[in-house]
Amino acid sequence: MSIVINDKPCEAEPGDLLLDVAQRSKSHIGYICGGSGICQSCFVYVEEGMDCLSRRTDVEKAFISDTLAEAGGRLACQTTIVKEGPVRVLARAEHLRRIVLGLHLRDFITYAQTIGYNVVNQLPSGVGNIVERIREGRLDPIRSLQNIGKSAGHAGELVGKTVTDALPFVQTSASLAGNASKTLYDVASNTLCSVSGGQLHLPGATCAAHEDTPVTVEKVEITARAAKKQS
Repeated sequence: MSIVINDKPCEAEPGDLLLDVAQRSKSHIGYICGGSGICQSCFVYVEEGMDCLSRRTDVEKAFISDTLAEAGGRLACQTTIVKEGPVRVLARAEHLRRIVLGLHLRDFITYAQTIGYNVVNQLPSGVGNIVERIREGRLDPIRSLQNIGKSAGHAGELVGKTVTDALPFVQTSASLAGNASKTLYDVASNTLCSVSGGQLHLPGATCAAHEDTPVTVEKVEITARAAKKQS
């Protein structure tokens, strides 16, 4: 079967974790703890196909608020594909990347407020869940630290991809800014040409009336005369 992660088709099978599918397909889902379920960095929004996925685990209930859960929030390291069907998810890391690259300030503020609220309010239950799993032997602290080290490689790939994708955007923005500045400069020269009867232009600019003829730069000499002192 094929599922869609961050708008990219990915091959998957029932029984696969969303996190594993994303990593195999190089369709990133950010994560820090290496899939140990001790953070929220692999958070995804399930946009379609929730019925094809496993039910929320105790880890997800501890780390994800009810509000975000209703919006389709899941942890990719805890979510398993249970049956075939259309599945579409968007990673929080990708969602943020798109907001930043698109310069959507209002969306970024809303995003920050939502995530901040979730982190603060779910922190006690999240910590409690970690402690409980350690006591029950369901979570190995040493293994979790090793997983964090392994996740650094995937994080590096994500950073590299983000920088690569951002370069055309930055170059285009700079080009547009340069073109806009030149346009304003030429408009100002057009105005000056009209007011001066074609005698004055801004140096280096063009105007519609003199595109094919050399423009004239009028030199004006200004002298200052010292005022006489009053006796």
